[in-house]
Amino acid sequence: MPLATEVMDKQTSILILGAGTFGLSTAYHLAKAGYTNVTVLEKSPTFPPELSAGNDLNKILRAEYEDPFYAELALEAMAAWKSPLFAPYYHETGYLLCNSSAAPEKSKKSLQKSLNSIQNRPAFRGKITPVISREDIRRVAPVFDGPMQWKGYFNSFAGYASAADAMTAVYSACTALGVTIHLDSAVKTLTYSKGEVCAGAVTTSGKHYSASTTILALGASLGSILPQIKRQVIPRASPVAHIQLTTEEAAKLRGIPVTYARDLGFFFEPDRRTNLLKICPAMAGYTNYNTSSGLSLPAEDNAFIPARDEKTIRRLLRETLPALADRPLIDRHICWCADTADSEYVIDFVPGKKRLAVVTGDSAHAFKMLPIVGKWVKDVLEKGQQENKRWRWKEGNDAEVDVSWRVGKSTDFRDVKEIRRDSDVVRAKL
Repeated sequence: MPLATEVMDKQTSILILGAGTFGLSTAYHLAKAGYTNVTVLEKSPTFPPELSAGNDLNKILRAEYEDPFYAELALEAMAAWKSPLFAPYYHETGYLLCNSSAAPEKSKKSLQKSLNSIQNRPAFRGKITPVISREDIRRVAPVFDGPMQWKGYFNSFAGYASAADAMTAVYSACTALGVTIHLDSAVKTLTYSKGEVCAGAVTTSGKHYSASTTILALGASLGSILPQIKRQVIPRASPVAHIQLTTEEAAKLRGIPVTYARDLGFFFEPDRRTNLLKICPAMAGYTNYNTSSGLSLPAEDNAFIPARDEKTIRRLLRETLPALADRPLIDRHICWCADTADSEYVIDFVPGKKRLAVVTGDSAHAFKMLPIVGKWVKDVLEKGQQENKRWRWKEGNDAEVDVSWRVGKSTDFRDVKEIRRDSDVVRAKL
């Protein structure tokens, strides 16, 4: 591991494993800072990576957090989303955050904490409107014609990012800055010299990539390469579904705010290129412990959603856009992220190893940080240590807990009885 007083040579070889949100941002910031020998290995044969949570139509961009620390970081990220590289992919449509009339107390408390984290900040002066009646919702989203007995607020200083498009733009920026990115390069194992000094990685094809410093940015797949992370990080899956709208239907919904009932789920304005309406149910996430290693790891089959989540999606639509409530759902799949118990990131060197760093714990709130997270990784490499104790390696911290902002209880796929695919309904055999 570099010493805190050691200055990293800009020509030193740096190997990044994973080209998702964390890995790509790290490569970008290193290259922008003048590092000339940065290589990224990504197992997906296509880009954006197949399993990356960032490979998505859209992601919410907002500064609301239960924790004011992350609210401040999110404001920094949102400012960066208005810079030339990222601005084409940021859509400031606003954010309607509420609870339905049947919301549990936990959901209500989470919403109030989120509001508290922003309402007194200067950036939000004049940007927040309370929602206490159906008329309040009509004022910000007149096209919604469902009953919507919701309470919460509307924040006009928020919106969403065209996620996959933004990832592709950063990929292009990285290559233009001299970063080497190898797709279809799944890592089989790390290599070490003298027992503890990480010397690089070997891919499943048998090719060895040597490096002075190796950074693990493998998202939900991290445990397959670094099993000692398993108590800190638990891979969890969230369902995603879409409705194909006609051009006329999409036009009517153009410009609606990101709409989130904390106890039901959320959706965005239709994608401007495909007219797809993306919808996600509110839930606590699914684990997949059906592996010989005892780890929760992403499944090979992700082209389905649990039947109970489809019911939640249709309830959300009946509340907001009832004409769409019974429409066919398409591109149903599950999206994997890496949860920590406290929803904190882990950006640190791996204890007991040298020249091996990890950036993980996206906890379903990392994509908004795409423009800036790589800067934090670069700082750790250059300082030789993580000075922010919140993002240090937490030995023995059990991530299998009830996360405060998630609704419901986490479920393992072994306990899911019925699933829905685009083509049929089958009994889960996971």
